[in-house]
Amino acid sequence: MKRILLLAISVHLFIGSAFSWGNKGHDVTCAIAARHLSNKAQSAVTSLLDGKSMIYYAAWMDQASNNIQEYMHTKSWHYKNINADETFDNASLNPNGNILIAIDEQIDILKDTKAAHEKKSLALKFLIHLIGDLHQPMHLGHFSDYGGNTWKIKFFKRETDLHTLWDTYLVEATHNWSHTEWAEELDIPSTYDTLSIQTGSPRDWAYESYVIAQQIYRDTPRDSHVSYEYILTWTPVIEMQFLRGGLRLAKILNEVFE
Repeated sequence: MKRILLLAISVHLFIGSAFSWGNKGHDVTCAIAARHLSNKAQSAVTSLLDGKSMIYYAAWMDQASNNIQEYMHTKSWHYKNINADETFDNASLNPNGNILIAIDEQIDILKDTKAAHEKKSLALKFLIHLIGDLHQPMHLGHFSDYGGNTWKIKFFKRETDLHTLWDTYLVEATHNWSHTEWAEELDIPSTYDTLSIQTGSPRDWAYESYVIAQQIYRDTPRDSHVSYEYILTWTPVIEMQFLRGGLRLAKILNEVFE
Protein backbone atom coordinates (compact mmCIF):
# COMPACT_ATOMS: atom_id res chain seq x y z
CA MET A 1 0.00 0.00 0.00
CA LYS A 2 2.84 2.37 0.92
CA ARG A 3 4.55 1.64 -2.40
CA ILE A 4 1.36 2.43 -4.32
CA LEU A 5 0.95 5.71 -2.44
CA LEU A 6 4.54 6.76 -3.17
CA LEU A 7 4.02 5.93 -6.85
CA ALA A 8 0.87 8.04 -6.97
CA ILE A 9 2.70 10.98 -5.39
CA SER A 10 5.55 10.63 -7.85
CA VAL A 11 3.16 10.60 -10.81
CA HIS A 12 1.40 13.69 -9.49
CA LEU A 13 4.68 15.58 -9.12
CA PHE A 14 5.78 14.55 -12.62
CA ILE A 15 2.55 15.72 -14.19
CA GLY A 16 2.68 19.01 -12.33
CA SER A 17 6.17 19.90 -13.48
CA ALA A 18 6.28 18.44 -16.98
CA PHE A 19 3.00 19.13 -18.74
CA SER A 20 2.59 22.48 -20.40
CA TRP A 21 -0.90 24.06 -20.31
CA GLY A 22 -1.81 20.61 -19.01
CA ASN A 23 -3.45 18.32 -21.54
CA LYS A 24 -6.57 20.50 -21.47
CA GLY A 25 -4.83 23.61 -22.72
CA HIS A 26 -3.22 21.83 -25.64
CA ASP A 27 -6.51 20.17 -26.54
CA VAL A 28 -8.28 23.53 -26.53
CA THR A 29 -5.60 25.11 -28.73
CA CYS A 30 -5.96 22.35 -31.30
CA ALA A 31 -9.76 22.32 -31.09
CA ILE A 32 -9.89 26.04 -31.91
CA ALA A 33 -7.29 25.72 -34.66
CA ALA A 34 -9.25 22.88 -36.31
CA ARG A 35 -12.26 25.18 -36.69
CA HIS A 36 -10.20 27.58 -38.83
CA LEU A 37 -8.25 25.29 -41.16
CA SER A 38 -8.67 25.68 -44.89
CA ASN A 39 -9.76 22.60 -46.84
CA LYS A 40 -6.21 22.08 -48.10
CA ALA A 41 -4.71 22.40 -44.64
CA GLN A 42 -7.28 20.05 -43.13
CA SER A 43 -6.58 17.47 -45.83
CA ALA A 44 -2.81 17.74 -45.28
CA VAL A 45 -3.14 17.47 -41.50
CA THR A 46 -5.37 14.40 -41.77
CA SER A 47 -2.90 12.77 -44.14
CA LEU A 48 0.18 13.54 -42.04
CA LEU A 49 -1.49 12.34 -38.84
CA ASP A 50 -2.74 9.16 -40.56
CA GLY A 51 -6.39 10.01 -40.02
CA LYS A 52 -6.04 11.19 -36.43
CA SER A 53 -7.01 14.72 -35.38
CA MET A 54 -4.64 17.35 -34.01
CA ILE A 55 -6.30 16.92 -30.63
CA TYR A 56 -5.18 13.29 -30.56
CA TYR A 57 -1.54 14.44 -30.71
CA ALA A 58 -1.93 17.75 -28.86
CA ALA A 59 0.06 16.67 -25.79
CA TRP A 60 2.10 13.91 -27.44
CA MET A 61 5.32 15.92 -27.40
CA ASP A 62 5.33 16.09 -23.60
CA GLN A 63 5.29 12.30 -23.47
CA ALA A 64 7.93 12.02 -26.19
CA SER A 65 10.33 14.53 -24.65
CA ASN A 66 10.25 12.83 -21.28
CA ASN A 67 9.89 9.15 -22.11
CA ILE A 68 11.20 8.33 -25.60
CA GLN A 69 14.99 8.30 -25.79
CA GLU A 70 15.24 9.50 -29.40
CA TYR A 71 13.18 12.60 -28.58
CA MET A 72 14.66 13.56 -25.20
CA HIS A 73 16.83 16.15 -26.94
CA THR A 74 13.62 18.15 -27.49
CA LYS A 75 13.14 18.98 -23.79
CA SER A 76 14.56 22.47 -24.23
CA TRP A 77 12.28 23.08 -27.22
CA HIS A 78 9.28 23.66 -24.95
CA TYR A 79 10.41 27.04 -23.63
CA LYS A 80 12.63 30.10 -23.88
CA ASN A 81 13.91 31.20 -20.50
CA ILE A 82 14.60 34.86 -19.75
CA ASN A 83 15.95 35.69 -16.29
CA ALA A 84 14.89 38.77 -14.37
CA ASP A 85 18.21 40.51 -15.12
CA GLU A 86 17.89 39.82 -18.86
CA THR A 87 15.67 41.16 -21.61
CA PHE A 88 13.82 39.18 -24.23
CA ASP A 89 16.43 40.10 -26.84
CA ASN A 90 19.62 39.57 -24.85
CA ALA A 91 18.65 36.41 -22.95
CA SER A 92 21.22 33.62 -23.04
CA LEU A 93 20.55 31.00 -25.71
CA ASN A 94 20.18 27.38 -24.69
CA PRO A 95 22.74 25.39 -26.73
CA ASN A 96 20.15 22.63 -27.13
CA GLY A 97 17.66 25.00 -28.74
CA ASN A 98 14.52 26.76 -27.58
CA ILE A 99 10.88 27.07 -28.54
CA LEU A 100 11.35 29.73 -31.22
CA ILE A 101 14.16 27.89 -32.96
CA ALA A 102 12.14 24.66 -32.81
CA ILE A 103 8.99 26.26 -34.25
CA ASP A 104 10.91 27.70 -37.20
CA GLU A 105 12.55 24.34 -37.87
CA GLN A 106 9.23 22.48 -37.91
CA ILE A 107 7.69 25.02 -40.28
CA ASP A 108 10.65 24.66 -42.64
CA ILE A 109 10.25 20.89 -42.66
CA LEU A 110 6.53 21.13 -43.41
CA LYS A 111 7.23 23.52 -46.30
CA ASP A 112 9.90 21.25 -47.77
CA THR A 113 8.36 19.49 -50.75
CA LYS A 114 11.13 16.89 -50.69
CA ALA A 115 10.76 15.94 -47.02
CA ALA A 116 9.51 12.41 -46.34
CA HIS A 117 5.99 11.81 -45.02
CA GLU A 118 7.34 10.49 -41.70
CA LYS A 119 9.54 13.53 -41.18
CA LYS A 120 6.68 15.91 -41.91
CA SER A 121 4.35 13.96 -39.66
CA LEU A 122 6.79 14.31 -36.76
CA ALA A 123 7.25 18.02 -37.46
CA LEU A 124 3.49 18.55 -37.35
CA LYS A 125 3.17 16.71 -34.02
CA PHE A 126 5.88 18.95 -32.60
CA LEU A 127 4.46 22.15 -34.07
CA ILE A 128 0.91 21.77 -32.79
CA HIS A 129 2.28 21.31 -29.29
CA LEU A 130 4.87 24.07 -29.43
CA ILE A 131 2.36 26.73 -30.48
CA GLY A 132 0.36 25.80 -27.38
CA ASP A 133 3.48 26.06 -25.21
CA LEU A 134 4.29 29.45 -26.72
CA HIS A 135 1.06 30.82 -25.24
CA GLN A 136 1.60 29.43 -21.73
CA PRO A 137 3.32 32.47 -20.20
CA MET A 138 5.53 30.51 -17.80
CA HIS A 139 7.27 28.94 -20.80
CA LEU A 140 8.79 32.39 -21.19
CA GLY A 141 9.68 32.50 -17.49
CA HIS A 142 12.99 32.64 -15.63
CA PHE A 143 15.73 30.06 -15.99
CA SER A 144 16.61 30.65 -12.31
CA ASP A 145 13.31 29.08 -11.20
CA TYR A 146 12.80 26.83 -14.24
CA GLY A 147 9.83 28.75 -15.53
CA GLY A 148 8.18 28.91 -12.11
CA ASN A 149 8.69 25.23 -11.22
CA THR A 150 10.61 26.13 -8.05
CA TRP A 151 8.51 29.24 -7.31
CA LYS A 152 6.49 27.85 -4.39
CA ILE A 153 3.01 29.16 -3.63
CA LYS A 154 -0.33 27.99 -2.23
CA PHE A 155 -3.48 27.76 -4.31
CA PHE A 156 -6.23 27.86 -1.70
CA LYS A 157 -4.64 25.39 0.77
CA ARG A 158 -2.80 23.31 -1.81
CA GLU A 159 0.97 23.65 -1.90
CA THR A 160 2.12 23.98 -5.49
CA ASP A 161 4.36 26.07 -7.72
CA LEU A 162 3.77 28.88 -10.17
CA HIS A 163 4.27 26.72 -13.26
CA THR A 164 1.83 24.02 -12.16
CA LEU A 165 -0.68 26.67 -11.14
CA TRP A 166 -0.70 28.03 -14.70
CA ASP A 167 -0.48 24.64 -16.39
CA THR A 168 -3.41 23.01 -14.70
CA TYR A 169 -4.94 24.27 -11.47
CA LEU A 170 -5.83 27.76 -12.65
CA VAL A 171 -7.19 26.49 -15.97
CA GLU A 172 -9.53 24.01 -14.30
CA ALA A 173 -10.60 26.57 -11.68
CA THR A 174 -11.37 29.12 -14.38
CA HIS A 175 -13.86 26.90 -16.24
CA ASN A 176 -14.26 23.19 -15.60
CA TRP A 177 -15.10 22.57 -19.26
CA SER A 178 -14.19 19.95 -21.83
CA HIS A 179 -11.95 21.09 -24.68
CA THR A 180 -15.03 21.14 -26.91
CA GLU A 181 -16.85 23.47 -24.54
CA TRP A 182 -13.81 25.73 -24.27
CA ALA A 183 -13.62 26.02 -28.06
CA GLU A 184 -17.33 26.70 -28.46
CA GLU A 185 -17.37 29.36 -25.74
CA LEU A 186 -14.20 31.20 -26.79
CA ASP A 187 -14.27 30.89 -30.57
CA ILE A 188 -17.04 33.36 -31.34
CA PRO A 189 -15.74 35.44 -34.29
CA SER A 190 -18.13 38.32 -33.69
CA THR A 191 -16.38 39.06 -30.40
CA TYR A 192 -12.81 39.38 -31.70
CA ASP A 193 -10.74 40.43 -34.70
CA THR A 194 -9.21 37.26 -36.18
CA LEU A 195 -6.74 39.07 -38.43
CA SER A 196 -5.53 41.25 -35.56
CA ILE A 197 -4.87 38.21 -33.38
CA GLN A 198 -3.13 36.36 -36.20
CA THR A 199 -0.89 39.30 -37.11
CA GLY A 200 2.81 38.88 -36.40
CA SER A 201 5.27 36.03 -36.09
CA PRO A 202 6.06 33.40 -33.45
CA ARG A 203 8.71 35.76 -32.11
CA ASP A 204 6.10 38.51 -31.63
CA TRP A 205 3.78 36.07 -29.89
CA ALA A 206 6.59 34.83 -27.65
CA TYR A 207 7.35 38.40 -26.59
CA GLU A 208 3.65 38.88 -25.81
CA SER A 209 3.76 35.82 -23.51
CA TYR A 210 7.01 37.07 -21.96
CA VAL A 211 5.35 40.36 -20.99
CA ILE A 212 2.48 38.46 -19.38
CA ALA A 213 4.95 36.25 -17.50
CA GLN A 214 6.64 39.30 -15.98
CA GLN A 215 3.28 40.52 -14.67
CA ILE A 216 2.54 37.06 -13.25
CA TYR A 217 5.81 37.10 -11.32
CA ARG A 218 5.03 40.57 -9.94
CA ASP A 219 1.49 39.59 -8.93
CA THR A 220 2.47 36.24 -7.43
CA PRO A 221 5.43 36.62 -5.05
CA ARG A 222 7.04 33.49 -3.63
CA ASP A 223 4.97 31.90 -0.85
CA SER A 224 1.84 33.72 -1.99
CA HIS A 225 -1.57 32.32 -1.01
CA VAL A 226 -3.86 32.81 -4.00
CA SER A 227 -7.54 31.92 -4.42
CA TYR A 228 -10.76 33.44 -5.77
CA GLU A 229 -9.49 36.95 -6.50
CA TYR A 230 -6.52 35.55 -8.42
CA ILE A 231 -8.82 33.37 -10.53
CA LEU A 232 -11.04 36.33 -11.40
CA THR A 233 -8.03 38.50 -12.25
CA TRP A 234 -6.36 36.04 -14.59
CA THR A 235 -9.33 34.27 -16.21
CA PRO A 236 -9.50 36.74 -19.16
CA VAL A 237 -5.79 36.18 -19.83
CA ILE A 238 -6.13 32.40 -19.91
CA GLU A 239 -9.11 32.66 -22.24
CA MET A 240 -7.28 35.01 -24.59
CA GLN A 241 -4.10 32.89 -24.62
CA PHE A 242 -6.11 29.79 -25.58
CA LEU A 243 -7.85 31.70 -28.35
CA ARG A 244 -4.62 33.25 -29.61
CA GLY A 245 -2.88 29.89 -29.67
CA GLY A 246 -5.65 28.23 -31.65
CA LEU A 247 -6.08 31.01 -34.21
CA ARG A 248 -2.35 31.37 -34.72
CA LEU A 249 -1.78 27.65 -35.13
CA ALA A 250 -4.48 27.68 -37.83
CA LYS A 251 -2.79 30.64 -39.53
CA ILE A 252 0.56 28.85 -39.68
CA LEU A 253 -0.90 25.61 -41.01
CA ASN A 254 -3.03 27.38 -43.61
CA GLU A 255 0.02 29.28 -44.86
CA VAL A 256 2.23 26.18 -44.88
CA PHE A 257 -0.23 23.98 -46.78
CA GLU A 258 -1.59 26.61 -49.17
